[in-house]
Amino acid sequence: MSLWQTITRKENPSVYQDKDSHLIRTLRVRDFLALGVGTIVSTSIFTLPGEVAAMHTGPSVAISFLVAAVVAGLVAFAYAEMAAAMPFAGSAYSWINVVFGEFFGWIAGWALLAEYFIALAFVGSGLSANLRALVAPLGLKLPASLSNAFGTNGGVVDLISLCVIALVAYLVSRGVSQAARVENILVLLKVFAILLFIVVGMTAIKAANFTPFIPKYRPTPNGPFGGWQGIYAGVSMIFLSYIGFDSIAANSAEAKNPQKTMPRGILGSLLIAVVLFVAVALVLMGVLHYTKYANSAEPVGLALRAAGHPAVASVVQTIAVFGMFTALIGMTMAGSRLIYSFGRDGMLPKFLGNLDAQNRPNRALWTLAIIAILIGAFFPFAFLSQLISAGTLIAFMFVSLGIYALRKREGKDIPEPAFKMPLYPVMPTLGFLASLFVFWGLDVQAKVYAGGWFVLGVIIYFTYGIRHSYLAKKGEK
Repeated sequence: MSLWQTITRKENPSVYQDKDSHLIRTLRVRDFLALGVGTIVSTSIFTLPGEVAAMHTGPSVAISFLVAAVVAGLVAFAYAEMAAAMPFAGSAYSWINVVFGEFFGWIAGWALLAEYFIALAFVGSGLSANLRALVAPLGLKLPASLSNAFGTNGGVVDLISLCVIALVAYLVSRGVSQAARVENILVLLKVFAILLFIVVGMTAIKAANFTPFIPKYRPTPNGPFGGWQGIYAGVSMIFLSYIGFDSIAANSAEAKNPQKTMPRGILGSLLIAVVLFVAVALVLMGVLHYTKYANSAEPVGLALRAAGHPAVASVVQTIAVFGMFTALIGMTMAGSRLIYSFGRDGMLPKFLGNLDAQNRPNRALWTLAIIAILIGAFFPFAFLSQLISAGTLIAFMFVSLGIYALRKREGKDIPEPAFKMPLYPVMPTLGFLASLFVFWGLDVQAKVYAGGWFVLGVIIYFTYGIRHSYLAKKGEK
């Protein structure tokens, strides 16, 4: 067998269906809506609009959110068809393994793995910082050694980050239905806090703050500001907010009636998220001039206090801190299912693909949690944040192009899905080009780190996965 034949050997979809049949299908549309909204509408809705407006866009930050949403929407349609046709654990990794072959599936999954490791660590760290700021006025303060990552501002370990990631992993380890119930409650609280901000903030909007809506372009040390160049730079920063719908697809093997559940969950959560993001961005820009949000980690609180509502600011920020648990739950569920898929297929050590007595992939779950704790609690990792968007965009490009290969097999060895991507064959190409458009807008450092992560993934594949995979073992028989 040639090298090309080896790396393009494809998994039979019926094998995945059989392997994942032990996972318990308990998740409904409302669970996936909560999972998607909870992961997409995470800490970024309370921080990113102000930061992006001050750095790149001015009042037109809402346009950046809309453009990013269009890109995410194109890919979401591809995700919805893939998840309906192949409701397997591992999302893009498993799908690409079936339609393009083992090596390409591994690269797509490896790209997503960077997102889950680093994003989980970042949200844990962000929750820690916000919680410490919230309780500081009460006189409760941890020493610097227990508040920051190793080597950062006198830090040894971020204790709160460590504890919250472990707590969420324990909750998910008890079963996805229990985790989904907690997620649903926290998402409702978070949406309430966002709506409270929008309603109260609308009473303090000043039309003058929107003028000029698109400021004149000028270069800055942080990149372009104003004009369409600034809006484009804003899209690249904002896109990180919209990648959460992959967390829905990663859990499709545990969905009730995935033919209907998956498309509704993916597209519905994205639609809710877009409306909330754009509304928050517009209210923020109307309450205060965009320049006031420069270097502010909590623009929503800043705007509410400026509008004369400090009590509302405290309520919103308190709920926001607890709302961060929704993103942690969603990413923990999705990331653990991805690692389980790698172990299931022998691409990583097979113990990661084993289920416990209650048919839960808890070995993969605790592997994810421990690595995220090591990244988030002990190591300074700010430079790795760019990997989150870069890795996810690579997976999005694979999934968009994968629709062409999928269509040829639907109704044959892959069931005809109840949902199909509209405007075929044009829309899959648009999804690919749109993802490439955002990837191109990332800074050079992001592309370099993505390249380094890709090289590491290729090394692991050719030194381990290519010989130990399920398909390799099957070929030896």
